[in-house]
Amino acid sequence: MNAQALPLWLDIMVSVFVLAGAVIALLGSWGLLRLKTYFERVHAPAIIATMGCWCVMHASLVYFSVQEGVLALHVLLIALFIAITVPVTGIFLMRAALFRARRMGKNVPASISRSITGRTGM
Repeated sequence: MNAQALPLWLDIMVSVFVLAGAVIALLGSWGLLRLKTYFERVHAPAIIATMGCWCVMHASLVYFSVQEGVLALHVLLIALFIAITVPVTGIFLMRAALFRARRMGKNVPASISRSITGRTGM
């Protein structure tokens, strides 16, 4: 592949998207350090990873689409994969932490499944 120089306005647009993704990732990292408990910290990486990824995805999409002359669909597939897996992983981690906290006797919300089955007599 022969890399061509992008027009200045396109270079600026790609740079803004990449920098926005980097700033979002930095803010998410700062939030991880600032928040005290696991249950507070679990939301920051999920949201930040997805938002930062989408900013970098837009930059990659513009850059590679202009360079190759066709829409760079592989970039969209990567972003879609991350947008699906990050929240699902966050949910699994939160459920595991809640389960562990309940087993240790910490003050966390009760399981919804137990309260529903307790009311219906099942």
